[in-house]
Amino acid sequence: MTLTIDRSTGPTGDAGGSTRPGAGPSRYSGFRPEVQGLRAVAVLLVVVYHVFLGRVSGGVDVFLLISAFFLTLSFVRKLESGRPLAIGRYWLHVFKRLLPLAVLTILATLLLVELLYPAYDVGRWRSEALASVLYAENWALALNAVDYYAADHSTASPFQHFWSLSVQGQVFLLWPLVFGTAWWLHRRAGWRPVPVLTALFGAVFAASLAWSVHSIATNQEFAYFDTRTRLWEFALGSLLALALPYLDLPRAARVVLGWAGLLSMVSVGVLVDVQGAFPGWIALWPLASAAAIVVAGRSGSPLGLDRVLASRPLVRLGDSAYALYLLHWPLLITYLVLRDRPVAGPRSGVVLVLLSVLLAVLVTRLVETPLKAWTWPERNKRNLAATVAASLALVVAPVLSLQHAEDRRATAVLAAADRNNPGAAALLPGFRDVSDPDAPAIPVVTGDHYRKPVLGEPCPAGLGVSERYQQWCFDTVPNPDPAATLLVVGNSHVHMWIPAIEELAEASDWRVVTYIRGNCMYSSVEEQVADHEPCARWLEGADPVVEAVDPDLVLVQGTRSTDEDEEQFTPGMEQRIRGLAERGIQVVGLRDNARFDFVPAQCAVDHGAEAPECAASHTILGPDSPLAPVADELAQVSMVDMGDLICPDGTCDPVVGNVYTYWDNNHLTVEYVRTLAPMFVERVREALAADGVDPAAAP
Repeated sequence: MTLTIDRSTGPTGDAGGSTRPGAGPSRYSGFRPEVQGLRAVAVLLVVVYHVFLGRVSGGVDVFLLISAFFLTLSFVRKLESGRPLAIGRYWLHVFKRLLPLAVLTILATLLLVELLYPAYDVGRWRSEALASVLYAENWALALNAVDYYAADHSTASPFQHFWSLSVQGQVFLLWPLVFGTAWWLHRRAGWRPVPVLTALFGAVFAASLAWSVHSIATNQEFAYFDTRTRLWEFALGSLLALALPYLDLPRAARVVLGWAGLLSMVSVGVLVDVQGAFPGWIALWPLASAAAIVVAGRSGSPLGLDRVLASRPLVRLGDSAYALYLLHWPLLITYLVLRDRPVAGPRSGVVLVLLSVLLAVLVTRLVETPLKAWTWPERNKRNLAATVAASLALVVAPVLSLQHAEDRRATAVLAAADRNNPGAAALLPGFRDVSDPDAPAIPVVTGDHYRKPVLGEPCPAGLGVSERYQQWCFDTVPNPDPAATLLVVGNSHVHMWIPAIEELAEASDWRVVTYIRGNCMYSSVEEQVADHEPCARWLEGADPVVEAVDPDLVLVQGTRSTDEDEEQFTPGMEQRIRGLAERGIQVVGLRDNARFDFVPAQCAVDHGAEAPECAASHTILGPDSPLAPVADELAQVSMVDMGDLICPDGTCDPVVGNVYTYWDNNHLTVEYVRTLAPMFVERVREALAADGVDPAAAP
């Protein structure tokens, strides 16, 4: 990660990197060699932990603190000297500095993706390349982290490391506005900039840290990439920069503080599950450690840490830290893809680290340094803007062109789908195949994320669903005068059946209301497999929603399959189903589909749809379901099993009727569910009729 560092000011005058308060603008002088060396240590931590341990070190958080530290020094010097802030020029200048190496890395990675990566994921990586160059990768990853329909996560994104650069870029846009506010208050009210900035960044620190702690407790996967949960780390760096001139520690204290900070910073990634706990309050550990090193500053002692950090090799490596961070991750992921390994071995890891360092130094010397010295962009803002626009276009133009070509191809394939892609209809007796034998299967694999079925408009206020649960309630098939109302309750495994449920509703003149949250089972809190706190809140609303909707029928996921060849019917599931039946509500229990430890469609793309390794079986395809005894006992419970139409003859092939059955390892494709819809309608009606329910009228 790079900063705009003003080396012209040189290091500060005293050994501690600070001067007495009131000494003038020079007390906030910018370049500090020991902090540049700290940057080198932080990037080495990131690289070593990624390559050898497959873990997160906390080094990225140190980068964020350092970036805000230098940024604050730069703007406070302007404020205290009365120079204009020139925020617009700053924005153009900083992205002119950041983009060239980022664009070079993105284009090189895209080339590797096109040539070496599995075709199944290529489109997804193109989208992430676009998000990366536009400094939005963190939000792309955050939204995907809570998307339970996202494609298989077995291969990490070669652009994933751009999340932190995206957060940093967003702060580079936001932070100057804070300094602008301090400038405005100084001009209008005469308030001194440093106290104003201390108050403003203190407020950001407190609010963001509180939000971070809350988000970690409720949705850690999303919180990890959320800019709002990271702002306090930048605010701490700014507060450190503002306070540093006022901190004057004895030499011995600086020596102890520096080494203690380094030991603490290096150990955090080993002792704490950083990725599973950050960026909550525990992130104070590496940040406080880095802050201690910065406060220790230049001790002037031969025993001081600064003698090491300010050494020429570390300072030079600090100069290449941005390039090293950019390059090491795609090199690592590409190696793992080529070797089909989850982690690098010791020898290959050493080679990867050395290669990353060598390339980083070369790229810095041959690309970044000459571009920094290029004077034409700095002549005026128009030149700067042209440079930034050209850099963005180098990625945006080819990616959008490729995506457009893929979309056109997919549109052409779908236009002939009625003839060439019958899907489940190919399993019906008397089916006559008139398809083109060379027609590709649908959905056309572009690598994009799963496009889940649309749930419709949110439940109307008049329905009476509490605001606390409103976010999960949708009026999926509105009907002002329905023959019956169907409430669909569950997770993504009922959500994926929405196209078939809509056809059932239209054929039966029903209204459909859905209450769905991905990853939450309609059972008990204790039985949830993930997201326990959010699922507890969703479950808390289940009974109130049933009361508000007053449904005639409720469709639920009746059982749950696992990728360990099991079918579960938990006590919590049974209790929920019996509870609905006791209230006189007809329950349609949908037997779950099989799930696997691989992605059938991806296997078909890589090895061919007929490859034996792409087909599998599962216990849930057997005739005996643990839900069946309850359905036999209670007339209010009807079981529907679609397994034989997903996996005919007990085998789950990746393609049926030239349609991919599964999108990932456990969700059916929208396209295949649509071809199943007529059979789904028939089986639901048969199950209800067997229990004495007329599907064409309210039960």
